Amino acid sequence: MDVREIANELVDGCRNEREAENLDRLYAADAVSVEAIDFGEGREAHGVDAIRAKHDYWNSAFEVLDSKTSDPMPHGDRFAVIFEVRAKNRATGEVSDMREVGLFQVADGKIVREEFFYGE
Repeated sequence: MDVREIANELVDGCRNEREAENLDRLYAADAVSVEAIDFGEGREAHGVDAIRAKHDYWNSAFEVLDSKTSDPMPHGDRFAVIFEVRAKNRATGEVSDMREVGLFQVADGKIVREEFFYGE
């Protein structure tokens, strides 16, 4: 798949709750995920299994009440996506509105790096 196809598949998966499936299909085994903030486990996750663990943590800690995923914005071997999420912290009950930009880099038909940027 080329960058545009991967970008479209990632967005479609996010919109249709197929994120876990997309990890296996779209990500390189040694992909790196970089968060803007260290939530106690470091900012970087190395390998698709570590990225899957991030997803598992998120799903166990938060209930998504509403979400929007923008169309992808491709640029060379990269693409960006804007994510907007309204989520409830399962431990505290606090509801938050979150917005982030994900920047994804593709090589050899797979996502090899993702970086997330958050609004204040």
